[in-house]
Amino acid sequence: MLDQRDIVLIPIPFTDLSSQRRRPVIIISNDEYNRKTDDIVVVAMTSNLQPSDYGFVITSNDLEIGSLRRPSRVRVDKIYTLSQSIAVRTFGRVNETTFDRVCDLLTELTAKNS
Repeated sequence: MLDQRDIVLIPIPFTDLSSQRRRPVIIISNDEYNRKTDDIVVVAMTSNLQPSDYGFVITSNDLEIGSLRRPSRVRVDKIYTLSQSIAVRTFGRVNETTFDRVCDLLTELTAKNS
């Protein structure tokens, strides 16, 4: 069972579909949704630490469970709905404070312009 705040590895195909690479994502869909459907809603993580308006850097200190090999940037503007069945493995879980930052940025991203 996959839970909200889990960090999971998923296979992402190259654009030419010749191969794929495993990438980490953070599950943002709530546990009720995750139990009722075969899908999960996730945001991307990247090793590219370049600043972005809708991202922030996390380290192992931002995890409740597990560890990161290197600092990573969470990108809340890269949102995907994926089948739970493609998750390769779970290797961590962000803490509540970090997840609150994700939710705050998602709210900012989707806020109605005045």
